[in-house]
Amino acid sequence: MTRHVTVTIVGAGPTGITAATLLAQHGVDCVVLDRWAEVYPQPRAVHLDDEIYRVVARLGIAEEFAAISRPTLGLRLLDKRFRVLAEFNRDRARSVHGFPQANMFDQPEFEALLRANLKRHAEAELRGNAEVTAVGDHDGRVRVTFVDRCSGSTHRIEADYLLGCDGANSVVRTQIGSTMRDLKFEQRWLVVDIATNAELNQWEGVHQVCDPLRAATYMRIGESRYRWEFQLLTGESASDFCSVPALRPLIAPWTTDVADSELTLLRVTEYTFRAQIADRWRRGNVFLLGDAAHLTPPFIGQGMGAGLRDAMNLAWKIAAVRDGTLAAEVLDSYERERKPHTLQLIRLALNVGRAMTGGGRFGNAARRLVLPRVRLLPGLRDKVVDSTTPALRSSALVHKARRPGGLAGTLCPNPLLACGQRFDDVVGPNFAFVTPRRWARPTRRGCGGAESCRWWPTAIPSSKSGYGQHMPRRRSCAPTGS
Repeated sequence: MTRHVTVTIVGAGPTGITAATLLAQHGVDCVVLDRWAEVYPQPRAVHLDDEIYRVVARLGIAEEFAAISRPTLGLRLLDKRFRVLAEFNRDRARSVHGFPQANMFDQPEFEALLRANLKRHAEAELRGNAEVTAVGDHDGRVRVTFVDRCSGSTHRIEADYLLGCDGANSVVRTQIGSTMRDLKFEQRWLVVDIATNAELNQWEGVHQVCDPLRAATYMRIGESRYRWEFQLLTGESASDFCSVPALRPLIAPWTTDVADSELTLLRVTEYTFRAQIADRWRRGNVFLLGDAAHLTPPFIGQGMGAGLRDAMNLAWKIAAVRDGTLAAEVLDSYERERKPHTLQLIRLALNVGRAMTGGGRFGNAARRLVLPRVRLLPGLRDKVVDSTTPALRSSALVHKARRPGGLAGTLCPNPLLACGQRFDDVVGPNFAFVTPRRWARPTRRGCGGAESCRWWPTAIPSSKSGYGQHMPRRRSCAPTGS
């Protein structure tokens, strides 16, 4: 028997569960299929910024995430002798987006939160041990065939939409004929996770060792959890470092006063960091999200965040098309908005990685000369720690003026309003008309001629609020949306 739903989601990682939760919040029924029964136990992502924290808050788990995450102080760049080249501090307090700018966490804990939260929504169902074997069209809908890995039985689901959130080796991507475009970056790295109750007495931020011969990263991701990443040399593999004594030459600069017996090795594995982006993210009503659509090197901590941005961008559009409040053509804006934005972040990650570790001896000399002076330049220093992502390009929903510096496509802040609530909490998942003037509620025709749009709440920021300072004086209003 074939089951019918509005949306089928393949992949129950952070991107897939986020998409399912957002759809359910809009009243859209969906089924999530994943080949594993439980959360994958090994941590991969360890960082999200204040923008992605806003997505977490939209899901309804901001307080729970705060309990398992650790705001970090920023970034410290070290030379191969572990001398400080530059330090870029971030404030652990709430930023203009309402949350700390950099937050460390354990991915399995985060995914457990996401899954527990999904159970609160009757519109969404998660089915594990489901191996997708085929994707095809059937009578105008998308048919997904999967095998129950426990019983071996075959099942089919037909949906109006299919979201492929099934990772770097995406079955959905293969089925729709999309291929990954290689952006010419590939490095082998050793990833090490260690637990200890001993205090390492290190600076509470990310340490980046800028050494072309052995680039390295250190970060504290929890009360007793630590992550190291080391670039592997030719001929090395993870099997060479499968014990604390074998790792000691690498981790010694951070663990000098801690005995081997106090360090518990949780994981040591090899990752190949790549930069890739799918040539197309959509075929009909099948969409690619997260690692199925793009792979970002970890140098700026934006890999997982890019997937959550995909889910945030697409979920409300599908809901609006289903409800008949927006035309189906609005779905064309998903790839048009997200692909250039993601590509810019991938290129930024590549440039940061090269600036920190490339160039051999000449690069080392340049870093010793330049980096200590970078932090003395306020504009450039602020750019290093600023979590602001690139503005969206023009689309059916983003109308950009020809003159530079416009607000269209940029991320609106999330300040405290005069009512004592934050902007996101007041507006919710709706469009909003933001103005310092006390106007009557705008008519539906105010939605750029789309009379079927939902009513917009009106937020009136004070001139002292983050939003009031964000809006140029020459502007009197700013429509915003998800």
